[in-house]
Amino acid sequence: MGVFPSRNLRDFFVERAWFSKRGGGRTSGGRSMMNIRVARASDLLNTQHCNLLCLPENYQMKYYFYHALSWPQLSYVAEDDKGNIVGYVLAKMEEEADDDPHGHITSLAVKRSYRRLGLAQKLMDQTARAMIETFNAKYVSLHVRVSNRAALNLYQNTLKFEIWDREPKYYADGEDAYAMKRPLVKFAIDNEIEPADRKTFFATKEEKEHTRKAKNN
Repeated sequence: MGVFPSRNLRDFFVERAWFSKRGGGRTSGGRSMMNIRVARASDLLNTQHCNLLCLPENYQMKYYFYHALSWPQLSYVAEDDKGNIVGYVLAKMEEEADDDPHGHITSLAVKRSYRRLGLAQKLMDQTARAMIETFNAKYVSLHVRVSNRAALNLYQNTLKFEIWDREPKYYADGEDAYAMKRPLVKFAIDNEIEPADRKTFFATKEEKEHTRKAKNN
C-alpha cells in the first residue's frame, strides 16, 4: 500500500488493503482519495463518534467545542471520498510562562479499517505545521499508555517523539502513561515551514536568556 500525493497537498490517494474473512489474507481494495483538512464545528459530532469507536479515553462534547473555539487552526480530520470522517487529531496549545510555546495532542484516532495508510502521521504533521505557523510552537507533547505498542512505534520511530517522563496511574483505569515530546525546529527546517516569529523560534536557550536579562536591566 502507498500514499500518492495529488495536486492539492491536503488531498491524496491511498491504496487500501481489504482483509479476507476466510484466510485472513489481504487483497487490494483499489485507490481511494482521502482528504486531510481543518476540523469544522459541524465535524464535532462525527469526531466524537470516531473517538468512541477507537479509544477508551472519551470526552464530553463541550471539550471538543473548547478546542474548536480556542484553537480552531489545530484540530484536523481525515475523510474518505464520500466525506465520512475516518480519523482525527484534537490538539491545543499549552500556556506556561516559564517554558517555550508548545502544543499538546489531546487525542488522535483512526478507524481500524483505515489504519496503516499513513493517516495518523499526516494528521500529526498537519497539526504540527499549524502549531509552528500560527503559534510558534517549539515542540508538541502528548501522553500515551505504556502498553500501547502500536502508538509508541508511531510516535517514536515515525514522528520522532521522545519519552521524557512516566506518569503513574495517569489513566482512569490506573495505567501509567509515558509523557512524550516532539521537537519541532528540525521538523520546520526539513519541511520549509515558516514560523510565526523566526527570531524567537530559532533562538537558542542562551540567546533567549540573554534577551530576557537585557529586558530586566
